[in-house]
This record gives sequence, structure tokens and C-alpha cells, in this order.
Amino acid sequence: MSSGSSTKPHLSDLARLRRVRDRMDREYAQPLDVEALARDAHMSAGHFSREFRRAYGESPYSYLMTRRIERAMALLRAGGLSVTEVCFEVGCSSLGTFSTRFSELVGMPPSAYREREAGAMMGIAPCVVKQVTKPVRNREARAPGRA
Repeated sequence: MSSGSSTKPHLSDLARLRRVRDRMDREYAQPLDVEALARDAHMSAGHFSREFRRAYGESPYSYLMTRRIERAMALLRAGGLSVTEVCFEVGCSSLGTFSTRFSELVGMPPSAYREREAGAMMGIAPCVVKQVTKPVRNREARAPGRA
């Protein structure tokens, strides 16, 4: 094994990380924690968090919250649910944390987003809506060369 290979995740680790990431995508509304996800990847929590960040560029918690916020955006656009109901529907247990994280990722509080976006995407294909409404992390928004 070369000295450079110790800094790269092994293919078997990447496969396990992908399975766990897929689980996070499917079960975003479930109470998922790093320890349980790490067990699924057959890794310690610390090792899992480091390898996940190395493979996907963000922590497992950050990735999960982004999935939850994406789903919350869709529910808020659809209308019919209060912000509190949306918060719990997507698996968040704290309205304050949900609102703070939503504001960080979307740039406005969930109630303002709901008012602005309700019905705005009617008639547009869901795949297009998903692409144009995907939250952008602050670090991505500030990257040089981005509009």
C-alpha cells in the first residue's frame, strides 16, 4: 500500500457510505443519529463522520439536514401544512433548530418562504422544480466565480 492510499477511502468503505447516504435520503424523516448510521456502515461514529465528510464534503448531520430542508421546501410550496407541522413531518424535533437551519440554507425563514413560494411552481415538472429550488449552502454561495 502506498503512503497516499491511506488518505483515500477504500472502495468497500465508499460502498458502505453510499448505502448509509441512500438510507438517509429514504428515511430523512426518521430519528437518525450518527451512532446508528455508523453502525450501519460498520464503523465507529468518529471514523464514520470523518470518512463521510471526506467522501461527500459535509458531515452526516449537515447532509441529513439538507435533505430535510429540501423536503420541507416542497411541503411549504404545496401548502396545507403549518410551519410547525412541516418541521415535524420532515423529522425535526425542534422548531427553533428547524427554522434556523432553514433560514441558513434557503436565505429566509420558512414562513416567508411559504408565503413567497406557495403556488409559484404550479405546472412545472417536479424534476425541474427540484433542481431550481435546491438549497445552496452558504459556503457554496460564496465560492469564487459563482453568480
